[in-house]
Amino acid sequence: MFQLSKKVEYGLIAIRHMAAGGPGQIHTAKEIADRYHIPYELLAKVMQKLAKNYILARNPAELKVAAIINAIEGKPNVTIIQCEAESPENCIIHDTCTIKNPLVKLQLNINRVFEDLSIGEMV
Repeated sequence: MFQLSKKVEYGLIAIRHMAAGGPGQIHTAKEIADRYHIPYELLAKVMQKLAKNYILARNPAELKVAAIINAIEGKPNVTIIQCEAESPENCIIHDTCTIKNPLVKLQLNINRVFEDLSIGEMV
C-alpha cells in the first residue's frame, strides 16, 4: 500500500501548524510535538531538515507539498513502484511486467498533485 513516511506526515503537520499560526510567529518543535502528540525527537530531526528557525519563511500559498517531501526525503517525487525507486535491473520481471506502465502513470499523477497542492490549501 502506498503511504507517506512518518517523517513526511509529521513535517506536513508541523508546516501546516506554522502556516495556521500566521506570518512571523515563532514555533518550537516541542510545542508542535506536544500539540499533535508526535514524538519530539523525530519531529526535531524533521524540522532541522526544513529550517534552522521554526518560522514559516515563505507564503503558505507558494509552498508546495512536493517541496516539503523533497526537503525531508531528499527526493522530489514519491515512488509507488519498487522497481522505479531502485534500479530496474534489480527487478526480475522488469521486461515482462504488465502493471508497471499503468502504475507509473498513477505515480506521475500523484506527484503532480503534490506539486500543485500548497500548504495554504491545507490550512
